Amino acid sequence: MAMSMGGGGSNMSEINVTPMIDILLVLLIIFMVIVPVTPKGLEALVPQPPKNPQQNNTPNDRTIVVQVLYHPGQVPSYMINDTVINNGVGGPAADQALLQQLSSIYANRAERVMFVKGDDDVNFATIADVIDIGKQANVDHIGLMTPKIQAGQ
Repeated sequence: MAMSMGGGGSNMSEINVTPMIDILLVLLIIFMVIVPVTPKGLEALVPQPPKNPQQNNTPNDRTIVVQVLYHPGQVPSYMINDTVINNGVGGPAADQALLQQLSSIYANRAERVMFVKGDDDVNFATIADVIDIGKQANVDHIGLMTPKIQAGQ
């Protein structure tokens, strides 16, 4: 409601903001309902400790652990469980050999889970390359192993 003060006799018009605030609140409620409530994130898998401690000595053929070993001044080498993949060969040839081994391992598997374990001095870019190679070999779930997980704590 506008009031005119003074003697001009002319009408003074002001914008009524109450309907604009109503529209703003309705739009705010609409956008709050539209935005999905559940956040999406990365799925993380960690190896579980064995339920029976006596079974620690038996190798599990289902668990595939790719180890990235650091050698000072040389290219990192790869091991799948206890098998050395590239003996002194580095670069694309080692990556190709790892891809071939992983492809042959996961060719007929229904459960495609792989764990990657790296030495402390290995650059994470090398670990990321191993994860990419695992994805190329059609591995569905890739987990990272840390010393705490490996100790079973």
